[in-house]
Amino acid sequence: MTLATLSDVLHPAMRGGYAVPGLVCLGWEDMRAFAMAAEAEKAPVILQAGPSCRDHTPLPVLGAMMRSLADSVAVPVVVHLDHGYTMAECEAALEAGFTSLMFDGSRKPLAENIAETRAVAELAHGAGISCEGEIGFVGYSGGEASAGTDPEDAAIFARETGIDAMAISVGNVHLQQNKEGGLDEARIAAIDAVTDVPLVIHGGSGVPVAQRGTLAAQTGICKYNIGTELRMAFGTALRAAVNNDPDRFDRVQILRETHDPVFQAARQVIRGVGASGKG
Repeated sequence: MTLATLSDVLHPAMRGGYAVPGLVCLGWEDMRAFAMAAEAEKAPVILQAGPSCRDHTPLPVLGAMMRSLADSVAVPVVVHLDHGYTMAECEAALEAGFTSLMFDGSRKPLAENIAETRAVAELAHGAGISCEGEIGFVGYSGGEASAGTDPEDAAIFARETGIDAMAISVGNVHLQQNKEGGLDEARIAAIDAVTDVPLVIHGGSGVPVAQRGTLAAQTGICKYNIGTELRMAFGTALRAAVNNDPDRFDRVQILRETHDPVFQAARQVIRGVGASGKG
């Protein structure tokens, strides 16, 4: 069993100048490809169950699948709840065997976000697992705008919540399909100067690959959440598999053809953040 907590993998990353990819899972096919990619790259990996994943598959099933994958590889695997919005969701993830809880109170006033995140951190630490919090709302491509993280708020938030990792809003957005966004390096430096908590970038698909690696090496950023670019790889492969043989109907045969493209895309993500060989 190679189950790990977020702290287990992020502290070595912070010391070593690399980042660990938080790979957003939607089902068995992609999470299996991600675990196998991490094994091939000898890298730690964070398997993440976000809201859309949880809408499709119950948390106990997701926890069992991810823990089974962790048991099948020799590298550290974190089983991570992404964007938990309530204490009840976080408690359910803990019960389902998750080793890391991310509570998202970023839309809430600072004091409320601190109080609720602190409660989740206490729950997690009481069970020997990790907690990620978010300060500064990260928006969506073509949707809600981001609210950048204020460095002073970040310092207070990190100190008063006791979190193990802090997601920040520094020009990143969710669901971006290109890599032209770029991050606000001055804001990152200002946040870095007032806290030593490992930093997390949500919406990492929109960050240029070179900048991902540079910031991992030079700042406290040691986790990038990557979803959209991997979903695009899966969708492209699935579309090709269906269109290449319209008469085929066996879902196992069709889905099997998504494995190699997603596996290779995940390997590229791992290499791009400097995690290869760190597991």
